[in-house]
Amino acid sequence: MSIITLYHNPACGTSRNVLDLIRNSGAEPAIIEYLNTPPDRTTLESLIAAMGIPVRALLRESGTPYAELGLHDPGWSDEQLVSFMLEHPILINRPIVVTPLGTRLCRPSEQVLDILPNPSKGACNKEEATVGGHR
Repeated sequence: MSIITLYHNPACGTSRNVLDLIRNSGAEPAIIEYLNTPPDRTTLESLIAAMGIPVRALLRESGTPYAELGLHDPGWSDEQLVSFMLEHPILINRPIVVTPLGTRLCRPSEQVLDILPNPSKGACNKEEATVGGHR
């Protein structure tokens, strides 16, 4: 059983970079492709709490229904924002990594190094980001 969990979108360059950094550390994470297997409310709320970030900090704007849902409106409660993320998992920013050393939204990808038990086992090539964060 892996001690590292990666909430991953394989279409995202940052998410692929984080996966490479984890593997470069000698670990093989449990990979959850959250667009296919979204977290439930309890899990998502636990991840947000463990990261110590506001719910809004986990919202992804680019390439999502963020604008059409009017999520820029500060009147939405945290509970409502979580409901939107559960209904539209693409709104969940990624990658999220859980290790024994912490839970983090790893943007930029190098942030994962702070929570990896063995951060580097050698050279690792980082993908270049593109507009919108996708390749």
